[in-house]
Amino acid sequence: MIDIKLIRENPDLVKENIKKKFQDEKLVLVDEVKALDVRVREVQVRVDGLKAEKNKLSASIGKLMKDKMVDEADKIKAEIATMTDEIKALEDEQVVLSKQIKEKMLVIPQIMDPSVPIGKDDSENVEVQRFGEPVVPDYEIPYHADIAMAFNGLDKEAAGRTSGEGFYYLMGDIARLHEAMIAYARDYMIDHGFTYAIPPFMIHSDVVTGVMSFPEMEAMMYKIEGEDLYLIGTSEHSMIGKFKDQIIKKESLPINMTSYSPCFRKEGGSHGLEERGLYRVHQFEKQEMIVICEPEESMDWYNKMWKLTVDLFRQWDIPVRQLECCSGDLADLKVKSCDIEAWSPRQKKYFEVASCSNLGDAQARRLGIRTKGEKGTYYLHTLNNTVVATPRGLIALLENNYQEDGSVKIPKVLQPYMGGKTVISVK
Repeated sequence: MIDIKLIRENPDLVKENIKKKFQDEKLVLVDEVKALDVRVREVQVRVDGLKAEKNKLSASIGKLMKDKMVDEADKIKAEIATMTDEIKALEDEQVVLSKQIKEKMLVIPQIMDPSVPIGKDDSENVEVQRFGEPVVPDYEIPYHADIAMAFNGLDKEAAGRTSGEGFYYLMGDIARLHEAMIAYARDYMIDHGFTYAIPPFMIHSDVVTGVMSFPEMEAMMYKIEGEDLYLIGTSEHSMIGKFKDQIIKKESLPINMTSYSPCFRKEGGSHGLEERGLYRVHQFEKQEMIVICEPEESMDWYNKMWKLTVDLFRQWDIPVRQLECCSGDLADLKVKSCDIEAWSPRQKKYFEVASCSNLGDAQARRLGIRTKGEKGTYYLHTLNNTVVATPRGLIALLENNYQEDGSVKIPKVLQPYMGGKTVISVK
């Protein structure tokens, strides 16, 4: 949610930002909010004036009664009663107007960073750089689900019986490898100075609307029937929500945390071969990172954060690239975002394994996350980035470490988490 001062003082900037995101249907919201805001301030001026006059008249009643001017006092009392009714009506109007403003402001997109490339959708995202040489071996790389099943490590058929489409059982060495990746990612982030956390896996609706846009919520979130609770789609939701309505001491900044959680998402289903395996699922595990910092530090943190994910995947012998999200692919709350994509030697292309986002003060403004400085209280900036989300990270690891004899190499850094194993082989 942007600062309403931008609409008051520079509505053309807000409209231009909307146009660059190819959301012209939202242009009318700027003028609507501006008109509503004018009316709110007119009402406030009238309310303030009435209250001042009411106080003045109230003060005179005592003197009139003392002077036995009862008729005059009664007239003033009647006048005050009329004022009271008008004040009540105006304040009720203010509540309605403020609600309308908030509803409209929630769907006006955040002002993007000037460096964001302009494009209509994800097909116009821009590759920035590559890390590691993408290799296609001279032997065939099987589909990742087939690799896992060769180790008796994947059972989607049984999961279909217990839970339906989009769920899975991981077993044996594959399950252990999956957890080794999560455990190493946790320790990796702790070693880089992030505080480890395990957050709540369900959150209230006011936190949901504080951390994401309505279209994202509808597409992602599972609601708990009969309760004001949603299953998290990523631990960023509850990690940022942790600081709701807090004024954070400046000496505590920046806050940088890494969190583990299962994640639950509506997305999934059968969209072709890639969905037969583990690429799109309703439940997965993830190691996440979040930062809450001073506004002037957020772009530096943004660059530090995505580089941490790149370094992690390179330690697992997985080539990756950074893909800059264009304006049309940028979610409404985001100032700037990039995806980290891993190389698939089987498909001979890259696929998304992580996403890093700078949300400016959008989440902080919605949730009331502030600090206090010399010039008063102000909103902080929030950022989030995927350390690793499994099983997508697992897919990349299996494909890039698959050997011609059907075995899978265990990257050196993961071997201690696998009981010293250097390779897993088909039994």
